[in-house]
Amino acid sequence: MPGKPGTCRLQVRDLGVTLEGESILRDITFQLNCREIMALIGPNGAGKSSLFRSILGQIPYSGSIQFQLAGGYPSHPKIGYVPQSPSFDRGYPISVLDFFAAAISRWPVFLPVPGHLRDKVTECLARVHGEALIQKRIGTLSGGELQRVLLALALEPIPQILILDEPLSGVDVGGEHLLLDMLDEIRQKYDLSILFSTHDFSTLRHYADKVILLQQAILKVGTPGEVLHSPEFQAVFHLNLGEEGGCAQ
Repeated sequence: MPGKPGTCRLQVRDLGVTLEGESILRDITFQLNCREIMALIGPNGAGKSSLFRSILGQIPYSGSIQFQLAGGYPSHPKIGYVPQSPSFDRGYPISVLDFFAAAISRWPVFLPVPGHLRDKVTECLARVHGEALIQKRIGTLSGGELQRVLLALALEPIPQILILDEPLSGVDVGGEHLLLDMLDEIRQKYDLSILFSTHDFSTLRHYADKVILLQQAILKVGTPGEVLHSPEFQAVFHLNLGEEGGCAQ
């Protein structure tokens, strides 16, 4: 169920980013409502990660980024962030339990995890149906399993906005749909907004409420159908998409 303009929202106005004298982003304006899933698409180097880093407060920017609660009151939102999948050495010995416990409590990975902290990790993993992963070694996780662990970490504590940078990268087709179904479940259960980037256009029609086509500036914003069938999309990606979002010959 997509959000409504009258509820809480993230409002980005006239955002610009310049790094080392080079213009990375310019004139970025959009609104993300509560319970909305918004997809960010664009070619490599379009500025998607820089936009995320601006919202996270990691790089300087011009313009404004505001979050408002229902009733129009400005607020500082809790933001959960899932970066592009990091790679782990397959022989890395620590378990998901060790990794998660260290991340949320700074518990040393070389010490046994106490019972109360194990219970907390189990509770967090349950939010993404990942309890069975708790004893697996981080280095042996599949792409989809690793995304579940990182997503569970981003949901502790429960944020108001969840940002995911290429969450489908390294995930097989079956895993993609499981992950996207989970994101849809999470946004409804916890009443949060989701902003994610992707190069997989075939899933947008079924999972995204809005799509932004970005190439340093916003070229097109709208429903998946409006963006994927736009002249702007065809000019950027040189693709003609059929009705279901697949590539047409």
